[in-house]
Parts: sequence; structure tokens; C-alpha cells
Amino acid sequence: MRDPVSHQRHAVPDATALIDAESGEERTYAELDRATERTAGRLWSLGIRPDDQLGVFLDTSPDFARLVHAAWRIGAVLVPLNTRLSESELRVQVRRVDLAALVAEERYTERARAVADAPAIPFSALTEKPVTEFAPEDPSIDSPRAMLFTSGTTGEPKAVVLSGRNLLASAVASAFRLGVLPDDRWYDPLSGYHMGGLAPIVRSALYGTCAVLPDEFDAEDALSHLHEHRVTGISVVPTMLDRILDAGDPPDSLRFVLTGGAPARPELIARCERRGVPIHPTYGMTETASQVSTARPEEAFANPERVGRPLAFTRVRAIDGGDPLPTGEPGELVVSGPTVTAGYYGDGEANDRIFGPYGFRTGDLGSVGSDGSVRVLGRIDDAIITGGENVHPAEVARVLREHPRVDDCSVVGLPDPEWGERVCALVVGDVVEAGLREFIEDRLAGYKCPKEIAFIDELPRTASGTVDRGAVRELLAERSERLE
Repeated sequence: MRDPVSHQRHAVPDATALIDAESGEERTYAELDRATERTAGRLWSLGIRPDDQLGVFLDTSPDFARLVHAAWRIGAVLVPLNTRLSESELRVQVRRVDLAALVAEERYTERARAVADAPAIPFSALTEKPVTEFAPEDPSIDSPRAMLFTSGTTGEPKAVVLSGRNLLASAVASAFRLGVLPDDRWYDPLSGYHMGGLAPIVRSALYGTCAVLPDEFDAEDALSHLHEHRVTGISVVPTMLDRILDAGDPPDSLRFVLTGGAPARPELIARCERRGVPIHPTYGMTETASQVSTARPEEAFANPERVGRPLAFTRVRAIDGGDPLPTGEPGELVVSGPTVTAGYYGDGEANDRIFGPYGFRTGDLGSVGSDGSVRVLGRIDDAIITGGENVHPAEVARVLREHPRVDDCSVVGLPDPEWGERVCALVVGDVVEAGLREFIEDRLAGYKCPKEIAFIDELPRTASGTVDRGAVRELLAERSERLE
């Protein structure tokens, strides 16, 4: 399968391929193709060959995009690493793969050398003229094109192998749901070591449209970029969108705002409806090359608790153990289709555990409605068992958020000597505990009501924007100890 830039060089050579959001510098597909060729040639000169694993230690930028396309042109496997991790965390990831080399920004070169046995290559070295010509064969569509690490919510991170077929199927299915226009410009403030940040770069090249890449996320800068560059689509986590809306009104040019990585709160969806923002709440994951299901705005406004219907060629079912459940019954969500990974790299035990007769077992608790729409209730292993009763944190959190003065919350279980676990909540909002308890007591069974409620200015979050449930537990446990 040819790399998409080489195709667009012939199809739309003068179309804008990349925009540096900060400087405004634009690069056409013809220009990006030449830059990709130089970078790929230099990598070839340094010994990178098809199927080699190429580590990448760069922040999202036009340089990162150039490296994505150069790796594809050679047939190397892109392995982006999280630049925010500590050296010890990075070593855990590097030990799970077999890097042939690690390309790093100059400011990260020393860290790259400290964590990997493979040669560390400064990105500046790839801008030099190649010393040899190269002409690799087009890799098979089923060859690995990228390996991305999971967030590690179920233990140590795993390297998810994604093939060209996975990435192409995801781009096609996303296009069917969001639509594609020749003048589309996709703003991508997410990190490229996450699937949500890598996907717009790959998809824009496959579509022959434009990716707009900022150096980092700042809400006011992002709002300015959206207007200045006439952006038509954006990928964000809900917290980012909240902050952009705080900064001002997005431009009328926006066709879609794809939110994922965490649930979009009903309050955020209602806010978008009032302000005419085309929010598309999404359920997805690295193992499915991004989107699984996506709600269009009208669906989200009518039913904010759901994340739309599965994308084309994707099937989602809820199972109990190994058996499919009836419509609407909550169970473990299982995904099948051409976007689903063939497995984790070098982890046969995990692969045997998560793949079953109905597809990829996500570990997420949810249900599929009679209309095919998906509802996600949380993680299976987040379920709280208190006094022999099962409590789903997402259900309790939803009721807490219905209080008009609650901005956000997280619900977890803490060990309890009498009940096994007790339900606890960490809440953001201008509300007193007594009033909040009065509000929920008629909306939840007694055993579901939090035994402890603590308040905080902002929930702790991971680098990808999801709530850090481990940190939530620690904060609530510390508070509980102080009260004893």
C-alpha cells in the first residue's frame, strides 16, 4: 500500500497538506512529498528498513507529521512515545518493543539515549541530504504501520499493532460519519503518541485535505487558530472543548467537533446545543484505530447519555461472560470489524484473554440500544461491590451531575471493613454536601449513594485528558484517613 502523500502528490499536488498553526506556514502536497522523500531517504541511509520499528520522541508538529509519512514510505513501523513520561516509565515501554532507532527532538535527545538501547537520532539529522538513493517496495496493506501504547488503565501499557488496513478502514468509516470536503482543515491539538492525535494526520493525507497542527494546546490560542485558519474540524477531549468555549465562540466554518478520550458530560453537550457547536461525542480506543461509535449533533442533543451508532463495518455487542446479551442489557462491550487490531506486540497471553468469538473485549461496561446506539457506563473493573450489591460508578456520577451546581465528579470505591467497599465521590462545583445528598437520595438506591463526598476545584486528569481514577482514590483515601 503506497503511502498517502505519494498518492496525493499526483492527485492534488497544489492542495494544502499541512499548516503550522503558530507560524501560519503552509505546505502543499507536492512540497510535503519532497520533504517526506528527503526524510525517508535519510532514514534509509541510516539503516532503517521495511518492518523496522522506528521510535519517535517528538511533540505533535509538522515535523512529526513528516516523520509519520516518511516511515510509511519506507515501510517502517512508527512507534510514537509519550514525551511527558518519566525515564523509568519510558524504559517500561521501550522494553516491550524492538526499536531499530529512536528519532528525537533536540531537547529530548539525551532522554532518548538514556531510555533506549537503539541509536538515538536527532530530528535535525534527518534534514540532511540522503547519501544513497532508495526505492523500497510498497508494503502490504496488512503490514504493521504503527504501534501505539495503551494508557495503562489495566496495568502496564501494551503496544497495540495497527496495520495499514486498520488505519484505512478507520479513515473510510470516519469519512462516512463526518463527511469529507476538499477544503476541509482538521485542527489537531492532541498528542501524536495517542491515536486521537495520530488519526487526523493520517486521515487528512488519505483524504487529500489539510491538517492544522499547533505546538501545544492553549484554549485562547486554539480559538484564534480556528478562526485564522478557517478550520472545519477539530479533535479534542471534553476538557479542551470546555476551555475553548470559555474563551469565546468558535467560527461558523466548523463542521464537526470530535470529542473523545473521556465522556462528554450532558452539560457540555447542552452548552454546545445552545451555542450552535457541532459536537460529535465519540467512543473509541487505540485498539480500534480511534472511533468505534460517534453521535452526530442532533443525536447527542436528543440523547446525551449515548455515543451514537457504530461506524460503518463496525459491530458492537454487549456480552455477559461469553454470551451476547439482549438489547439494552448492560455487559462488557465487544467490538469487531476491520479497524480492530490483530493484537498487542509480543503479548500472547493478553491477546488470548481479550479476543473472543465476538471480537475484541474492551473491558468497558455498556449497552446497545434497540436503535443500535451505544451507551458506555464505565470500566468493568470499576464496578463497586458494596454489601453484595453491584454499583456502577457512571450511574452515580450521572445523577450527581444532574445537580445544577455540580460541574463534574468522579465516583470510585474504597475498601470498607464492613461492606467490602464503600461508594465515594469527588465533586467539582459550588454546592454544599447536605444539599447534594438531599438531591440524590430520591434518585438513587440507598446503597448507591456515596458514603463519602469530598470537593475539589478540578479533577485530576491523565495526559490524555481522562480522569485519573487512581489519583481520585488517593485523594479520597487521604481525606478519609484525616477524618478518622
